[in-house]
Amino acid sequence: MIQSQQATANRIELKSMLKSGGKYYAVIIAIAILAVWVCSIALLMSLDISRLPLWGLLIAIAWQTFLYTGLFITAHDAMHGIVFPQNRKINDFIGTLFLILYAYLSYEELEKKHRLHHGHPASELDPDFHDGKHTNFFAWYFHFMQEYWNWVRFVALVATFHTIQYTLPISEVNLTYFWVVPSILSSLQLFYFGSYLPHREPKEGYSNRHNAQTTRLPAFWSFITCYHFGYHEEHHEYPYMSWWQLPKAYKLNAKSL
Repeated sequence: MIQSQQATANRIELKSMLKSGGKYYAVIIAIAILAVWVCSIALLMSLDISRLPLWGLLIAIAWQTFLYTGLFITAHDAMHGIVFPQNRKINDFIGTLFLILYAYLSYEELEKKHRLHHGHPASELDPDFHDGKHTNFFAWYFHFMQEYWNWVRFVALVATFHTIQYTLPISEVNLTYFWVVPSILSSLQLFYFGSYLPHREPKEGYSNRHNAQTTRLPAFWSFITCYHFGYHEEHHEYPYMSWWQLPKAYKLNAKSL
């Protein structure tokens, strides 16, 4: 009874927070992520990598990976209609653009599969779940990627790579380190923190209807690791919340434990 009352109070507080927030915060944050990504990749493509120390190269790759993940997280929020809720067409355009920039992914296809994920989390109907037999990280990751990857996208990316290489003064090395590698690492980051950790079955079995568990990290590290995607039980419970609002839901849930 007490837990039920606390959950109701949490929902009321969260809805109140959403109503009191700025109408355009989400789209402003989305534009900021896009602007930083564009400026960053333009700068990195112009660098002379031979002058970079190894630690500098690794930091640059990690930074660009983080920004790629931001593109996908923003598109994910668009699938929930919360990047620009005032106009669904603009909202979906933003999601479409961000996924094209991310890796030529289809917004419409991902949106359909994401609805399945929320409707049937961690089940045979969930396209993000493992195949029911191979539950280790790598087998699950490759099964996950097969759901969203195809040869058409691969050919398109290769063609874009070579077109840029031969038409612009950008070296193959820069394209590889700051375009190809970060996008691959970002897929690993998203899978690990957004699917593998939250939805792998605990030894004692799932404990909630979302078949999800939260990665209990402080807000700073939650942001650094995957834009708060690790607060996954909260995301499933409050799918109308933007990624940057999830720490509030996490704190309220922690208080009610």
